[in-house]
Amino acid sequence: MAHTHDHGSQGHDHSRGAGHVHGSTDKKRVLIAACLTAGFMVVEALGGLFTGSLALLADAGHMLADCIALGLAWYAFHLAGRPATVRLTYGFGRVKTLVAYTNGIAIFAIALWIIYEAWERLLTPAPVLGGPMLVVAIAGLLVNIASFFVLHGGDRESLNMRGAILHVLGDLLGSAAAIIAALIILATGWTPIDPILSVLVSLLILSTAWSLMREAAHVLLEGVPASLDRDLIARDIEGTIKGVREVHHMHVWSLDGSSNMATLHACLNDGVDAHKAVSAIKKRLAAEHGIAHATVEPEFGQCADSHNEHDGEHGHAHDVAPHHGHYH
Repeated sequence: MAHTHDHGSQGHDHSRGAGHVHGSTDKKRVLIAACLTAGFMVVEALGGLFTGSLALLADAGHMLADCIALGLAWYAFHLAGRPATVRLTYGFGRVKTLVAYTNGIAIFAIALWIIYEAWERLLTPAPVLGGPMLVVAIAGLLVNIASFFVLHGGDRESLNMRGAILHVLGDLLGSAAAIIAALIILATGWTPIDPILSVLVSLLILSTAWSLMREAAHVLLEGVPASLDRDLIARDIEGTIKGVREVHHMHVWSLDGSSNMATLHACLNDGVDAHKAVSAIKKRLAAEHGIAHATVEPEFGQCADSHNEHDGEHGHAHDVAPHHGHYH
């Protein structure tokens, strides 16, 4: 039984080239954003302590986490550029997804801490210096806007980059909330607005953090990318590649949220050139479905795995839906 593993000369090389360009520029963007965030974090923390503003301290807390998160994101891009090893045959590309998932957890923890602190402030109101708070908050907003636009020009298909953008967006919203709170305090003297706006920002960030964690977890669990339908892809191959009778044992997943991969068994009609059929399948996957890395096992007659009496119980829960009365 032939087992062919090939990358497909057209789609794969293009994918790698584009990924390398994105990775290089994204790495620089994340480093710039990390430096901007770290530089202003100390200023905002001191401003929060001086003015007594929870909104400023909350935003400084976000920025502290962001310094760590952006540093991890930068290191993830750095690792992703390393070549594959004997032990890590796919390389370090998935580190970016792992960091994105970790960033989501960090955002959750910070947001919950801010909500707790806000509750304490509501129970025991503290004086807030509106004027200095406004100055620091405006300066923070400008820094966060600069960081956001630096990152926004990167590859937004990358979960790692999206996690970095999410952190900075949280800082930006925190600075905006601090400005609004400072203006209200200056106009009315009503200090509870400070913790209330901090909670609203935290709840907004929690929802986006959950979305990021869910997508990153889906990649880590090797789920089918949202943009692809495994069964429709299998039917497409059966309907367009001459000599392919059926496709089964098909798995589709993403290495890092942008590089899609697949493995499948292709049942061929008798007399079909296996090499030509496999090449045609790989070209179709790359050109029509964005799957540049595929492993295709051509079969004639009975499937090599059909003798395993435990197929239905172990490892084949993801097989393509029954078709033409043939199912493994």
